[in-house]
Amino acid sequence: MQNKLEQDIRSTAESFTTNFSDRGNFDFSVESLKGVDDLLDEISDFEIDEDHLESISSMVGCYIFEVARRNYGGQYYWIQETEQPVLVTGQPDFSVSILAFEKVKGRVQNGKEDSIPFYFDGYIEAVKKGRDTGYCATVV
Repeated sequence: MQNKLEQDIRSTAESFTTNFSDRGNFDFSVESLKGVDDLLDEISDFEIDEDHLESISSMVGCYIFEVARRNYGGQYYWIQETEQPVLVTGQPDFSVSILAFEKVKGRVQNGKEDSIPFYFDGYIEAVKKGRDTGYCATVV
């Protein structure tokens, strides 16, 4: 059974795919993150206030979380201090965490140096290492 946090993230991710269906094939595949990165590149050309940045980070971050969860598994947790979710993959054998909202913010604010596909590749490598060695990490 899904918890409320997972329901909210899944629902927001599905809304992203609907709202931006004209911008790419957002099918929750790892390959679809290239389209996410292209979209964020366009958004970064505009001046965005903090409220809009939070909204973008939440919606796109939920999509990235769901790509990770649907392809590699994991459980969502809420981090009270930063008021955002984290996805933890691999428990109890290993633990690889991602903070997608922060990464989306970084991509919008910093440009291509915070590439979403590159970030996600780091997550995939950490999951592989975790499966092999019991590795624990947070991918930032």
